[in-house]
Amino acid sequence: MMSTSIMLFTRDLRIHDNPALTAACRAEHVVPVFVFDDAILNGPFAAPNRIRFLLESLADLRASLRDLGADLVVRRGDPVMEVAWLARQTGADRLFLADERSVHGTRRLGRLRELNVEVSAHPGITVVPPGDLTPAGGDHYRVFTPYWRVWNAARWRPIAKAPKAIRLPSGVTPESLPELADLTPGPSSPDPAPGGERSGRRRMARWLREAAADYDQAHDDLAADRTSRLSPYLKFGCVSPLELAKAGPDGFRRQLAWRDFHHQVAAAFPALAREDYRPRGDRWNEEEDALAAWRDGMTGLPIVDAGMRQLRREGFMHNRARLITASFLTRNLGIDWRHGLHHFNDWLTDGDIADNAGNWQWVAGTGNNTRPDRVMNPLRQAARFDPRGDYVRRYVPELADIEGSRIHRPWTLPASGRRASAYPPPVIDID
Repeated sequence: MMSTSIMLFTRDLRIHDNPALTAACRAEHVVPVFVFDDAILNGPFAAPNRIRFLLESLADLRASLRDLGADLVVRRGDPVMEVAWLARQTGADRLFLADERSVHGTRRLGRLRELNVEVSAHPGITVVPPGDLTPAGGDHYRVFTPYWRVWNAARWRPIAKAPKAIRLPSGVTPESLPELADLTPGPSSPDPAPGGERSGRRRMARWLREAAADYDQAHDDLAADRTSRLSPYLKFGCVSPLELAKAGPDGFRRQLAWRDFHHQVAAAFPALAREDYRPRGDRWNEEEDALAAWRDGMTGLPIVDAGMRQLRREGFMHNRARLITASFLTRNLGIDWRHGLHHFNDWLTDGDIADNAGNWQWVAGTGNNTRPDRVMNPLRQAARFDPRGDYVRRYVPELADIEGSRIHRPWTLPASGRRASAYPPPVIDID
């Protein structure tokens, strides 16, 4: 009797460097499957931008699997129940998947292990899996710098070889991918990045060839936009974080280490998206008008508004702008970081629970920040990282006629020097 395995794709939507897929392909037949999980689709993390990117990534994965002689089996419901049914239908006795340490992923893995199949979870979502690096006397690192030292010195796994052919057992119906409107309501961004491994690998190759060399010097330059823009592809596993870590410059590896750092914090503190990691007894401001102005990119602070409008237009925001807009909300307006987290989650294609919550808490001073009282003055940040105002002009058309650094203080110009009626005054005074 021929051996059959099931490959359950989750957050590893790629063929290259996918250890779980490589291991599954040692069987004579493989059932590659993705299950649209109703527990996720009915929850707060099923934002339209991410569902659109997911559908495009699955279409691309299906095309790659067909090139290898197989197909992607698509189901909707409870992944554990769907896997159990496929195992009975095909006679599969082994299940392979990526080892995801989120609350949902851990719970799902535990339930899968109760099935009558051998379950094998493999690395691939992060460079170094959460829990592999632990400090003496603790379950996880609470400060990034010592984590970075051990992470950078760790011995990484080898790159997994992509399969050359995959045989799907007979009698399995792949089924069609659903439409976006069938999965999630609400608006999506008009200028999003395309989903899929092929798009991700093209972007990765182009960035490594054209921009990676000066990443350390240019990644904070808002107008230059020299960041990799690979975060959505990392979120959905369309590109391998390990491949990027091995190929990218040191400064970029450090960003990947931050990503791993937040994942190991979230694994140890599952309430990271809901509760203060380090409570400080803060009393947050609940002024709804200020929060609405921030969400809409109408605070009257051009650098803040540019970032917020980029978020809605592209489902993405430059990392430096994320820091500026988050600091403005929590430090200048005094509004609870959870409101910011939820808005980012509604729009970010790369919205990841661990990264999003970890970064918001870091800025708010309730997370893994060794300087919890740090405040990023938006005007000083604008002068340093958008000195000519090109980033602001790109996303705030009301200010397109203001030249040079004066764009960051439009309220100081006479009405004849700006479109005064179209752009609001600052919601608060900033020195």
